[in-house]
Amino acid sequence: MAAFDEEPILVNTPQTLEQMSVQELHDRIETLKAGIAACEAEIEKKKAQKSAADALFGGDN
Repeated sequence: MAAFDEEPILVNTPQTLEQMSVQELHDRIETLKAGIAACEAEIEKKKAQKSAADALFGGDN
């Protein structure tokens, strides 16, 4: 296979906020909010696990 027959390598170059359209900015905000919500849910899960472990093993920290 010749080099020019190969698929191009796509480089994910991030856009600056100034380069994004209003819709892209709204989409980015929604993506970021979803990521934040996932992080907050994981924090609560970890807190609950620690609380359960503390209750079982008597930890007060």
